[in-house]
Amino acid sequence: MGRDMTTNVDAGDLGIKFSEIARSKLVEVLTGYPEEVAGLRLKITGRTSQGFEHVLTIVEKGYEPADDAQAQFPDFLLYVEGDRVDDLRGTAIHYEFKGPNVSGLEFHNPNPVWRDPLSLAIQRIFDEQVNPQIAAHGGYVQLLDVQGSKAYIEMGGGCQGCGMANVTLKQGIEVAVKEQLPEIDELIDITDHQSGENPYYKPSKK
Repeated sequence: MGRDMTTNVDAGDLGIKFSEIARSKLVEVLTGYPEEVAGLRLKITGRTSQGFEHVLTIVEKGYEPADDAQAQFPDFLLYVEGDRVDDLRGTAIHYEFKGPNVSGLEFHNPNPVWRDPLSLAIQRIFDEQVNPQIAAHGGYVQLLDVQGSKAYIEMGGGCQGCGMANVTLKQGIEVAVKEQLPEIDELIDITDHQSGENPYYKPSKK
């Protein structure tokens, strides 16, 4: 915060902005890219009570996402994740060098992380009660979505691939949520535990 964003370019109705240094760095990356480029893609990869987590990737020709919104900047076309347009509206993107092999991109998103009270309540339980406890084991849990009486979550860090992940979920996290929010019947874990550091399931070798 506190940076001069007056040199930003505005993408019309979406209100997405790039600082001049971010725009210059991205143009430099695109110019040196070995394949033909269609544009850049902005999407949300996660969220916590502190805000959204973002990623900006290169879109190669022939792989343009059909359902995304598009914003034309002077130097490139920006694809905006189609089903998250409202959550990305008004995002400001800045760049600051943080060392080699580090992206340096910073995303300032003004939108609320959750818009409904139930999701906010679950996120608060995760942030204030659940994550501080499992952080001791290097793990964390994040809320992805709430549909009706079911909450969809993802586990990360030491919880991803841990053989005790299901026990932690059903006997710990789910119990805590259901005690405080009886309108939630079930927490559904959609974590790819197979790709965790200590996966408890591996496909058989052929």
